[in-house]
Amino acid sequence: MGGVVSAGEDNDELIDNLKEAQYIRSEAVEQAFRAVDRADYYLGEFRDSAYKDLAWRHGNIHLSAPCIYSEVMEALELRPGLSFLNLGSRTGYLSTMVGLILGPFGVNHGVELHPDVIEYAYEKLDFFIKNSKSFDRYQYDRVYCGAGVQRDHEDYMRRMLRVGGILVLPLEDKLTQIRRTAYNSWETKKIIAVSFAPLVLPKHAENSPPEPVPLPSMFEVRALQDLARISIRHVLTEAPPPRVIPRRRLLVGRQASARPRSIPQQQQLARAVLANRYTFVSRLLPEPLDRGQVYSAREEEEEQEEEVEEEEEEGEEEEEEQTDCRASERLSCDEEEQEEEEEERREAGALLQESPVNRLREQILGLPLPEPLKMYLLHYRE
Repeated sequence: MGGVVSAGEDNDELIDNLKEAQYIRSEAVEQAFRAVDRADYYLGEFRDSAYKDLAWRHGNIHLSAPCIYSEVMEALELRPGLSFLNLGSRTGYLSTMVGLILGPFGVNHGVELHPDVIEYAYEKLDFFIKNSKSFDRYQYDRVYCGAGVQRDHEDYMRRMLRVGGILVLPLEDKLTQIRRTAYNSWETKKIIAVSFAPLVLPKHAENSPPEPVPLPSMFEVRALQDLARISIRHVLTEAPPPRVIPRRRLLVGRQASARPRSIPQQQQLARAVLANRYTFVSRLLPEPLDRGQVYSAREEEEEQEEEVEEEEEEGEEEEEEQTDCRASERLSCDEEEQEEEEEERREAGALLQESPVNRLREQILGLPLPEPLKMYLLHYRE
């Protein structure tokens, strides 16, 4: 079966014909077909017919027509990370293309009946791994070359780009931007005139390809500890900041003066708990009932510093209150204090309504257990 599209001179032309006839419709399937040369899976004496849209059989070795494989690839709706089973995997041509789409985290299994075909498939797979450029081609979104490139090497540099990628390089004394818009199309933009040292090519023996440069793996599996650390940092970064009570502004004529209000420590704690839903579990952390002998010297120093700061804030507030009382022409100090107390009562009531309910604590307190055992279970701070 086959023969619905014209034959090609090479693998790329065959793929162009399949794409024009709408047998290949997705970019992933197109790249997989272009990365695996169909002729490499033919015996040497039959390579001339490899780019025809026809099936091929020689003994137990069999390849379906390219139009059939393209329809199968599109119908499978492949994507990275899936698992795939090929019943009757034959030469491994289809399984190799599928594996390029599944990626390193997918599962790619094949079942074949004939031992000679299995041996043939392993040979073709080894040849593909050693000689194919599909592992290091089209894998970069951005490329920069810091040496002067001549026209002879422009095509090689462009082929390292993915579709949608950008290459910036000095091309014939012009800093040039090359954008890959499709598999076989690029957009070129000249930026400025530059002068770079010429690109140095690696030396290798005549009539032999250059040795490949080993690159680090792009799909290395990270340790569970690293993944957990990344997740925790993301949660802490995305958490909303604590709410800040705006300063009360007093209007004196045309001038406005700002003065911070003192917030009770209990309200500050409740606001911090409401602001970050991830911190309310801190109330369940182990804490001894008698804290007098457990406090460290560091905690005592922090408490003393907080007391000193509170005294300084109170002193500053008293000075500001005296200044505001003298400057205010419309509001008296008594009215101002009453308004502040009413506002604090309203905010305290709102906080009591918004404070989260610890259902686990309520359920434990409702159990028919002695009070010391309940406190031990809750580690509750009295």
